[in-house]
Amino acid sequence: MDVEKRSIEFIPLNERYGSAKRLFTIWFSANMQVTALVIGTLGIVAGLSLFWTIVALVLGNVIGTIFMAAHSAQGPHLGIPQMIQSRAQFGVYGAGLPLAIVVLAYILFVAAGGVVMRDSIKAIYPMGDNEAIILFGVLTFVISYIGYELIHKMGAFMTLLSCVIFFASAAIVFSRPDMLATVAHSKHGFSAGAFNLVVAQAASWTLGFGPYVADYSRYLPANVKTKHTFWYTYLGGLLGSLLVMMLGALLAAAAPAITTDPGTGIASMFGSWSRPALVIIVLGVLEFNVLSLYSAYMSSVTIFSGFRRMTRVGKLMKFLVLFVTAAIATVIAIGTQYHFNDYFADILNAQIYVLVPWSSINLVDYYLVRKGEYSVTEMYDSRGRYGKFNMSTIAIYCLGIASTLPFMDLSFYHSYFAKMIGADISWIPSLLVPGILYYVVNRDLSVASRAEAGA
Repeated sequence: MDVEKRSIEFIPLNERYGSAKRLFTIWFSANMQVTALVIGTLGIVAGLSLFWTIVALVLGNVIGTIFMAAHSAQGPHLGIPQMIQSRAQFGVYGAGLPLAIVVLAYILFVAAGGVVMRDSIKAIYPMGDNEAIILFGVLTFVISYIGYELIHKMGAFMTLLSCVIFFASAAIVFSRPDMLATVAHSKHGFSAGAFNLVVAQAASWTLGFGPYVADYSRYLPANVKTKHTFWYTYLGGLLGSLLVMMLGALLAAAAPAITTDPGTGIASMFGSWSRPALVIIVLGVLEFNVLSLYSAYMSSVTIFSGFRRMTRVGKLMKFLVLFVTAAIATVIAIGTQYHFNDYFADILNAQIYVLVPWSSINLVDYYLVRKGEYSVTEMYDSRGRYGKFNMSTIAIYCLGIASTLPFMDLSFYHSYFAKMIGADISWIPSLLVPGILYYVVNRDLSVASRAEAGA
């Protein structure tokens, strides 16, 4: 398969192809994997009953995926990567601030994938801890370098395999009386803190796709209807994440030992077929890692291209940026692998603080302020309409992050409201505060942007 030729530039109309239906498979498979399954176990581990855990998972996923799908709908209309569009809100140079945070967030997710899959890789083929993480990093790098089309084909392939492995896991639980008895005799009940925790983590998971979801819809024809892009993304993301998180909750209630190493724990349920099951599980997390690395690369080149007025990136530059990014993630994974639990929880929480305010600003600008009316060519020119820095947007973004301070809950810091509520609910103010502020400050742009578009 050929290496993708395009990168940060606008995708010409004559190169657009595909159907919105393929968005279902990429987001279903990207979510139906072990990393998301772990979130489903959190409620049970925190003392919440299986019923209330599932209610919280439904609530968090239904809400969070709305914003993810709303970002995806921008792709066919604009034909550019998700974060390039941020230049319309932050300025061509100013967009470097959220971009740098996005790059860091996704490097950490790539590192997290290597740590989560370390023991599963070793169970497939014996090797050292560091070697397993490095191998996973190399595979992530190669697929990311080939790019867009291979990623979509991998998504379609993994949709089938993931359904087989995880639906079979659920069937095994329901066929074993000992596991069902463990669930039935569970002493777990309801806890407002644990409930809020599960809602927040589920919503955080789906909200985290926002900064790169349109990267995988930008090649679709411009005449694809917005509602089709939205609903195929929404249903794929919602069903993939919700089903596997519910399975995680069921497994945590039926076999608590699985929560310590879900990959090998699930594979062991398949007896002599445990190794093929492990391969599928590893491939599922590999796809998620590829999405994160590919988009970390896109955001990285978007930063320096803004300062150098670049409109495209060659294959050598793509290779170098991807290689360096993958290497940094691998080094982080190796360095944190033995104290990973707090690290992963902090990543999930921290992405709320820094990514969700960006998402709120971007969506308000696209749907309520400018209503999709942008000049794509001027997003590549710091002397154009969007300027170098939009200081008011940068200030609103910083206020959005600041609004999460009273609600933060990290391994090293527990805010007043986090202690009182028993969970981190930062995703609520981080959506509302910057979105409302941005609309109030920029609502007059809706008239101006339509006039400029008409001209």
